[in-house]
Amino acid sequence: MTGRTKRRATARAARLAAAAVWMGTGAAMAMGSATPPPAPVALPDGGRAAPARGIAPGATAALPAGVQGAPAGLAVAQAAEIAPDALRYNARAVVVFADTPEDAAFAAQMRLLDRDPGALAVRDVRVIVDTDPDGASAWRMMLRPRGFSMVVLDKQGNVIERRPTPWDTREIGRAIDKTPERRAEIARGGR
Repeated sequence: MTGRTKRRATARAARLAAAAVWMGTGAAMAMGSATPPPAPVALPDGGRAAPARGIAPGATAALPAGVQGAPAGLAVAQAAEIAPDALRYNARAVVVFADTPEDAAFAAQMRLLDRDPGALAVRDVRVIVDTDPDGASAWRMMLRPRGFSMVVLDKQGNVIERRPTPWDTREIGRAIDKTPERRAEIARGGR
Protein backbone atom coordinates (compact mmCIF):
# COMPACT_ATOMS: atom_id res chain seq x y z
CA MET A 1 0.00 0.00 0.00
CA THR A 2 1.35 3.39 -0.93
CA GLY A 3 1.32 6.35 1.38
CA ARG A 4 -1.46 8.07 -0.54
CA THR A 5 -3.78 5.02 -0.46
CA LYS A 6 -3.06 4.51 3.23
CA ARG A 7 -4.00 8.14 4.00
CA ARG A 8 -7.26 7.79 2.04
CA ALA A 9 -8.23 4.62 3.90
CA THR A 10 -7.42 6.21 7.25
CA ALA A 11 -9.44 9.35 6.38
CA ARG A 12 -12.41 7.25 5.26
CA ALA A 13 -12.34 5.22 8.50
CA ALA A 14 -12.19 8.44 10.51
CA ARG A 15 -15.23 9.87 8.63
CA LEU A 16 -17.24 6.69 9.23
CA ALA A 17 -16.35 6.68 12.92
CA ALA A 18 -17.29 10.37 13.25
CA ALA A 19 -20.63 9.74 11.48
CA ALA A 20 -21.40 6.84 13.82
CA VAL A 21 -20.67 8.96 16.90
CA TRP A 22 -22.63 11.92 15.49
CA MET A 23 -25.67 9.72 14.83
CA GLY A 24 -25.51 8.51 18.41
CA THR A 25 -25.04 4.91 17.44
CA GLY A 26 -21.44 4.56 18.58
CA ALA A 27 -19.04 2.05 17.15
CA ALA A 28 -21.07 -0.95 18.29
CA MET A 29 -23.98 -0.46 15.87
CA ALA A 30 -23.12 -0.83 12.20
CA MET A 31 -24.88 1.02 9.41
CA GLY A 32 -28.06 -0.73 8.32
CA SER A 33 -28.38 -2.96 11.37
CA ALA A 34 -31.88 -3.75 12.59
CA THR A 35 -33.45 -1.58 15.25
CA PRO A 36 -36.16 -2.81 17.57
CA PRO A 37 -39.75 -1.85 16.67
CA PRO A 38 -41.47 0.86 18.68
CA ALA A 39 -43.62 -0.12 21.63
CA PRO A 40 -47.33 -0.70 20.85
CA VAL A 41 -49.63 2.27 21.34
CA ALA A 42 -52.68 1.78 23.52
CA LEU A 43 -55.81 3.25 21.92
CA PRO A 44 -58.69 4.55 24.02
CA ASP A 45 -62.19 3.14 23.67
CA GLY A 46 -61.27 -0.53 23.66
CA GLY A 47 -58.64 -0.42 20.92
CA ARG A 48 -60.76 1.21 18.22
CA ALA A 49 -59.33 4.28 16.57
CA ALA A 50 -61.61 7.31 16.35
CA PRO A 51 -62.70 8.10 12.81
CA ALA A 52 -61.36 11.13 11.01
CA ARG A 53 -63.06 14.50 10.56
CA GLY A 54 -65.15 14.44 13.72
CA ILE A 55 -67.53 11.63 12.78
CA ALA A 56 -68.37 9.50 15.78
CA PRO A 57 -68.92 5.79 15.09
CA GLY A 58 -72.62 5.16 14.53
CA ALA A 59 -73.42 8.82 15.13
CA THR A 60 -76.85 10.12 14.34
CA ALA A 61 -77.91 13.60 15.30
CA ALA A 62 -80.90 14.44 17.38
CA LEU A 63 -82.38 16.97 14.99
CA PRO A 64 -84.57 19.81 16.21
CA ALA A 65 -88.01 20.54 14.84
CA GLY A 66 -88.29 22.91 11.90
CA VAL A 67 -85.65 22.23 9.28
CA GLN A 68 -84.49 18.67 9.60
CA GLY A 69 -80.74 18.66 10.25
CA ALA A 70 -80.59 22.31 11.29
CA PRO A 71 -78.48 23.23 14.31
CA ALA A 72 -79.94 25.95 16.52
CA GLY A 73 -77.55 28.85 15.76
CA LEU A 74 -77.43 28.42 12.01
CA ALA A 75 -79.78 29.72 9.31
CA VAL A 76 -80.53 26.67 7.20
CA ALA A 77 -83.00 26.20 4.35
CA GLN A 78 -84.29 23.04 2.69
CA ALA A 79 -83.31 22.68 -0.95
CA ALA A 80 -86.97 22.59 -2.04
CA GLU A 81 -87.64 25.96 -0.35
CA ILE A 82 -85.07 28.05 -2.19
CA ALA A 83 -83.99 28.08 -5.83
CA PRO A 84 -80.35 28.53 -6.87
CA ASP A 85 -81.25 31.72 -8.76
CA ALA A 86 -82.66 33.29 -5.59
CA LEU A 87 -79.16 33.44 -4.09
CA ARG A 88 -77.30 34.50 -7.22
CA TYR A 89 -75.38 37.77 -6.66
CA ASN A 90 -76.79 38.06 -3.13
CA ALA A 91 -75.27 35.27 -1.06
CA ARG A 92 -72.85 32.37 -1.20
CA ALA A 93 -74.28 28.90 -0.74
CA VAL A 94 -72.98 25.92 1.19
CA VAL A 95 -75.08 23.01 -0.02
CA VAL A 96 -75.00 19.84 2.08
CA PHE A 97 -76.33 16.71 0.38
CA ALA A 98 -77.03 13.32 1.94
CA ASP A 99 -79.18 10.34 1.09
CA THR A 100 -80.88 10.42 4.51
CA PRO A 101 -80.95 12.84 7.47
CA GLU A 102 -79.50 10.02 9.61
CA ASP A 103 -76.28 9.89 7.56
CA ALA A 104 -73.34 10.13 10.00
CA ALA A 105 -71.36 12.43 7.69
CA PHE A 106 -74.40 14.72 7.32
CA ALA A 107 -74.85 14.91 11.10
CA ALA A 108 -71.15 15.63 11.57
CA GLN A 109 -71.24 18.35 8.90
CA MET A 110 -74.17 20.07 10.56
CA ARG A 111 -72.40 19.97 13.95
CA LEU A 112 -69.24 21.43 12.36
CA LEU A 113 -71.25 24.23 10.72
CA ASP A 114 -72.94 25.04 14.02
CA ARG A 115 -69.63 25.52 15.85
CA ASP A 116 -69.08 28.99 14.37
CA PRO A 117 -72.13 30.29 12.47
CA GLY A 118 -70.81 33.85 12.74
CA ALA A 119 -67.90 33.04 10.43
CA LEU A 120 -70.40 32.00 7.77
CA ALA A 121 -72.67 35.01 8.34
CA VAL A 122 -69.76 37.42 7.85
CA ARG A 123 -69.13 35.85 4.44
CA ASP A 124 -72.81 36.07 3.36
CA VAL A 125 -73.27 32.30 3.42
CA ARG A 126 -76.63 30.53 3.31
CA VAL A 127 -76.66 26.83 4.19
CA ILE A 128 -78.90 24.66 2.04
CA VAL A 129 -79.59 21.04 2.98
CA ASP A 130 -80.94 18.30 0.73
CA THR A 131 -81.49 14.88 2.26
CA ASP A 132 -84.04 13.61 -0.25
CA PRO A 133 -82.44 12.10 -3.36
CA ASP A 134 -85.87 11.19 -4.76
CA GLY A 135 -87.05 14.81 -4.56
CA ALA A 136 -84.85 15.89 -7.51
CA SER A 137 -84.45 19.48 -6.30
CA ALA A 138 -82.95 22.14 -8.53
CA TRP A 139 -79.79 21.95 -6.39
CA ARG A 140 -79.47 18.20 -7.04
CA MET A 141 -80.06 18.64 -10.75
CA MET A 142 -77.43 21.41 -10.92
CA LEU A 143 -74.70 19.83 -8.73
CA ARG A 144 -75.29 16.06 -9.20
CA PRO A 145 -74.11 14.75 -5.80
CA ARG A 146 -73.55 11.09 -4.95
CA GLY A 147 -74.24 10.15 -1.36
CA PHE A 148 -72.86 12.72 1.08
CA SER A 149 -71.44 15.83 -0.53
CA MET A 150 -70.69 19.36 0.66
CA VAL A 151 -70.48 22.01 -2.09
CA VAL A 152 -69.45 25.65 -1.62
CA LEU A 153 -70.69 28.11 -4.27
CA ASP A 154 -69.70 31.73 -4.82
CA LYS A 155 -72.20 34.55 -5.37
CA GLN A 156 -72.29 33.90 -9.12
CA GLY A 157 -73.23 30.27 -8.56
CA ASN A 158 -69.82 28.83 -9.49
CA VAL A 159 -68.47 25.88 -7.51
CA ILE A 160 -65.61 26.89 -5.22
CA GLU A 161 -65.19 23.53 -3.43
CA ARG A 162 -66.82 20.11 -3.62
CA ARG A 163 -66.02 17.69 -0.79
CA PRO A 164 -67.13 14.11 -0.03
CA THR A 165 -66.24 14.56 3.66
CA PRO A 166 -67.38 17.07 6.29
CA TRP A 167 -65.54 20.41 6.54
CA ASP A 168 -65.60 22.86 9.42
CA THR A 169 -66.33 26.58 9.12
CA ARG A 170 -62.64 27.45 9.20
CA GLU A 171 -61.91 25.38 6.10
CA ILE A 172 -65.00 26.69 4.32
CA GLY A 173 -64.06 30.26 5.22
CA ARG A 174 -60.54 29.81 3.88
CA ALA A 175 -61.88 28.44 0.59
CA ILE A 176 -64.21 31.44 0.28
CA ASP A 177 -61.52 33.94 1.28
CA LYS A 178 -59.26 32.73 -1.55
CA THR A 179 -61.70 33.87 -4.22
CA PRO A 180 -61.08 37.22 -5.99
CA GLU A 181 -64.59 38.37 -5.15
CA ARG A 182 -64.07 37.89 -1.41
CA ARG A 183 -60.63 39.52 -1.54
CA ALA A 184 -62.24 42.57 -3.15
CA GLU A 185 -64.89 42.63 -0.39
CA ILE A 186 -62.17 42.55 2.26
CA ALA A 187 -60.24 45.32 0.49
CA ARG A 188 -63.40 47.48 0.48
CA GLY A 189 -63.60 47.05 4.23
CA GLY A 190 -66.32 44.43 4.41
CA ARG A 191 -65.01 41.80 6.77
